[in-house]
Amino acid sequence: MNVLVAEDEKDIQNLLKLHLEENGYTVFTAADGLEALAIFKNNVINLGIFDVMMPRLDGFNLLRKIRETSQMPIIFLTARGDEMDKVLGLGLGGDDYLVKPFSMAELIARVGAHLRRNYEYSENNSINKANLNVGNLALDEDGCCIYLDGVLVELSAKEYLMLLFLMKNPNKVFTKKQLYRQVWEDDLYYDDNTIMVHISRLRNKLETDPRNPEYIKTIRGIGYKFHISKVL
Repeated sequence: MNVLVAEDEKDIQNLLKLHLEENGYTVFTAADGLEALAIFKNNVINLGIFDVMMPRLDGFNLLRKIRETSQMPIIFLTARGDEMDKVLGLGLGGDDYLVKPFSMAELIARVGAHLRRNYEYSENNSINKANLNVGNLALDEDGCCIYLDGVLVELSAKEYLMLLFLMKNPNKVFTKKQLYRQVWEDDLYYDDNTIMVHISRLRNKLETDPRNPEYIKTIRGIGYKFHISKVL
């Protein structure tokens, strides 16, 4: 698997490269966002690890450029611990967020989890998978995609996996921790904001009125459920 590390601090860049390569990954490194973008365009990259504050092109704008053509998992690394920065990064389409200083073991675990889940999302050769049709939504599990009024909706791997889990368990309420465990396969590094941002992104893409959702309901003080009256 190929990992792209975009980090302008050379010591951190070298440390990330060393540990990732020790765990069997092929690592491409870049000192700024424009260099990282060029590497991405000329190589097959499976996952990105991006610093937020970089010269020439910062991590958030690098993410915007990459999301024009790819839904690969992207993990942000930053010294900025501000909650709004985290929400912004996830809201733009990032999959995860670590604040420096971070545990290298935690980073490696997250890289493995994201790559594993993204691989499962991309696989189209499973058999005997059913389609789910709810209202104006049609989920094609065999093709790993969702249609809204017959039009394909672009979802990230995590958005698709969360929606699939909710749709296959209609009208059941799940806590944020249960959703995180199911989609990220991780109990240790559970994060409320990650779930809330991904739910918000799904609502913006699927609901007629995201502020008054028809499908993905908030159960105050508990979590979320996928509300349906009838499965076709």
